[in-house]
Amino acid sequence: MITQSRPCLAYTRYPRDNPSTMATPQSQQIKNNFVNHPYVQQASRALQGQVNSLDAELNKYPVLREVEAKTKVPKAYGVLGLGGVAVLLIFFNLFGLAQPISNLIGWGLPAYLSIKALESPSTNDDKQWLTYWIVYGTFNLIESVALRPILYWVPFYFVFKSIFIVWLFLPSTRGAEVVYFNVLRRLAVNINRPAPAYNSTSSSSRPVDVSTGQTTGFNPSAGSAFSDNTQPL
Repeated sequence: MITQSRPCLAYTRYPRDNPSTMATPQSQQIKNNFVNHPYVQQASRALQGQVNSLDAELNKYPVLREVEAKTKVPKAYGVLGLGGVAVLLIFFNLFGLAQPISNLIGWGLPAYLSIKALESPSTNDDKQWLTYWIVYGTFNLIESVALRPILYWVPFYFVFKSIFIVWLFLPSTRGAEVVYFNVLRRLAVNINRPAPAYNSTSSSSRPVDVSTGQTTGFNPSAGSAFSDNTQPL
């Protein structure tokens, strides 16, 4: 008896039936389309330009250059990373660190830059930081004495405070000078300005006798006018 064997058909799985092999080209294509989009390219160039400008500005400080050399982390990315962490801590008040970090922003970097300004031969930066400390001290005084019971209940108060402090000391904004010249200086001038002296018996307020050209006065006891160069009776 002859047995006829049936051919064994093996099931072959083509790549097109594999979801993993199908997803990879599609996701790669979507990524390429997103990266090569004109708006994305324009935003990327603008962001890179801002990072380069920040790096050039930070390159002026030797301590940041030393930190970059030791950590191998670019200055701009390090500062942006620390800034992002500070924003998260202040925004959500994690571990109750919103107030200390806000105060550190207002004191730490300005103190370092003030020391650098004192050591430099130029006096322009001394004026800038002296103005900042006047405004910053006035703000802290008002906050601690008058506004603490109110402002600490304002949502995200420390976020707005930190933004205000950064606006005060940034060299590009110089907000401290704006506040000083428009608010504090005017108050100080008005307080220190002497009151005008008024003398009711001054010669400028006395009538002048047309016939003699002399000023005349009025004697309340006698009830009559008399000349300045004569003695009243």
